[in-house]
Amino acid sequence: MKIVYPEDYSSASIQRLLDDADSDVLFLGDPRVNIEPGPHMFDRMAEVMRETGAGWVYADAMGHPRIDYQIGSIRDAFDFGPVVGVSAHAAREAAIDGAWKWGALYDLRLRISEKHPIVRIPEPLYSASTIDARPTGQKQFDYVDPRNRDYQIEMERIATAHLKRVGAWLQPQFDKVPVTEKNVPVRASVVIPVRNRERTILEAVQSALAQRADFEFNVIVVDNHSTDRTTEILRGVGDSRLRHIVPERIDLGIGGCWNEAIYSKDCGQYAIQLDSDDLYANDGVLRRIVADLEGGPYAMVVGSYTMVDFSLKEIPPGLIDHREWTRENGRNNALRINGLGAPRAFSTSVLRRIGFPNVSYGEDYAVALRISRDYEIGRIYESVYLCRRWEGNSDSALPIEVANRYDQYKDWLRTIEIQTRMRQ
Repeated sequence: MKIVYPEDYSSASIQRLLDDADSDVLFLGDPRVNIEPGPHMFDRMAEVMRETGAGWVYADAMGHPRIDYQIGSIRDAFDFGPVVGVSAHAAREAAIDGAWKWGALYDLRLRISEKHPIVRIPEPLYSASTIDARPTGQKQFDYVDPRNRDYQIEMERIATAHLKRVGAWLQPQFDKVPVTEKNVPVRASVVIPVRNRERTILEAVQSALAQRADFEFNVIVVDNHSTDRTTEILRGVGDSRLRHIVPERIDLGIGGCWNEAIYSKDCGQYAIQLDSDDLYANDGVLRRIVADLEGGPYAMVVGSYTMVDFSLKEIPPGLIDHREWTRENGRNNALRINGLGAPRAFSTSVLRRIGFPNVSYGEDYAVALRISRDYEIGRIYESVYLCRRWEGNSDSALPIEVANRYDQYKDWLRTIEIQTRMRQ
């Protein structure tokens, strides 16, 4: 047995490897990586494929555990590692469909997954060099880099076809946004969850309070028991529009802090996100977002942001505008990508029906997926937000175990959403 390396991931290249396969299992390797198979890698992967009926198997590497594949693991960037075993029979049965330039292996994997298990072997069967040594905080924006636009369009087409085949694709038909609750205290609330951000919290709050609008708004900061000077700084802000909440509970994640805000008596008709280390781009952002929410009317509006360093100097990839979103297919493509963008703004009445999961990663994605199932989401493609990337970001350089946990959670969210849509 041996590893074969595709010239590229076009339909012609992958089909040629399948046609030339002379065994039941085809071992595909990443040509960018030096792979050193363990003494029993080939036998073990073939054995697991036979015993489980898998159409696709992958394994952990030395020092690099993977995560299990789920129904919701449909993103094209799922990390199988640099070597996979593919059932020749399952691959031929799946039959690549389309003249793909980059996505033939992605298409093949999704088609195989519809009829056969995709199985992870939680054993380190090989060692390999690192494909991409960049920290997690840099890699996570590759899919919105405008240089990758044609690639992303092809991946969206492949994922959309898969959702249609499994019965999870939704047509662009949306429910009406429910009537706003009566007696709301203000038109809009800027919501800022925070813990230990003494270097940035004052700038964030001032950015929100500086908004110029022809309606009343407030700023709800949920201070999650900070142990630095954050609480002291907030108490020193002399503006009656600031609501400083310190939760009674001590087990809240970011999602739990959002719940403290949206279910409070102070929350307005709309809830608009601002992270504790970020800023609005100008003093008209709040007015613009509310106008878009009401213009739809939309249950949720997502803006665009500019990546900046700590001193607010623009850094690559610059503007993140999520132009992959379309009214016709955005709610379906949302199942392929890892996020919808920022800042996020919501109808509070819709949020209160759903609530946030009490986690500190993926809570916004969970809510966005749930909203997109029923309601139309509006977009703003101009930059209205400055997103700081610095060493204080919670996702700037994650250990592999944490990155795996986060990816597994988002795959689980997608699994629940896909299963629900299939039942509908």
